[in-house]
Amino acid sequence: MGTDVIDRYVTDLGTRLQGSKKQVRELLTETRDSLEDATEAHLGTGLTEQEAQKRAVDEFGPVREIANEYQAELAVAYGTRTLIWLAIVLPLMHMAWEYGRMLLIGPWQDFGVMPPPWYLFIAKANDLASGVASGVALVALVLGRILARKYDTRLLAKVSASIAILAVGVVLLGNVAIIAATAHVDASRLVQSLPMSIASLITWIVIIRLGLLARRCLSCATIVA
Repeated sequence: MGTDVIDRYVTDLGTRLQGSKKQVRELLTETRDSLEDATEAHLGTGLTEQEAQKRAVDEFGPVREIANEYQAELAVAYGTRTLIWLAIVLPLMHMAWEYGRMLLIGPWQDFGVMPPPWYLFIAKANDLASGVASGVALVALVLGRILARKYDTRLLAKVSASIAILAVGVVLLGNVAIIAATAHVDASRLVQSLPMSIASLITWIVIIRLGLLARRCLSCATIVA
């Protein structure tokens, strides 16, 4: 069976979608299968192949409208995946870092002289940042499941993306703040042992990776009309 009309429709649809490549492929495969089944049915009514394909495509819906519906699904799925990563990875990363820091460096308060109160405030805030961001992501996941039946998926996708961006931003700000504060109070403490340097590098790689996921999540959500 020739599939010129169907091929053009599916290709056009695919160029409009952003999200998980696997999910995009699955949606496009389902679309093609549905169009080919509809074409087969119309061929049985006496239409030519081209006419049957065109009828199937017309019945399926305008590509822009279908792309918008699919994109909302992809955005929600991507947002859910990003929030899961935030809820799981952030606390694990923080616990691993804190264990290594206490073992190899010692408490932040353990300076030659007592650090100023503002430094201790930043240190405590940074300690809480990952836990708060993870908790917010977890709450967003639970509420998203509950509200999915009542609210438009487009709105939920944008909310999930915004929460992911905010959570990563809080963690990033906390890490930058404690580095700047430590450099101001005692720059020598920024020179770490090899194990802690590797741990710091891994921490930043994870934060950057989560940031890219959150940005991708926002990109997927904001192209939804």
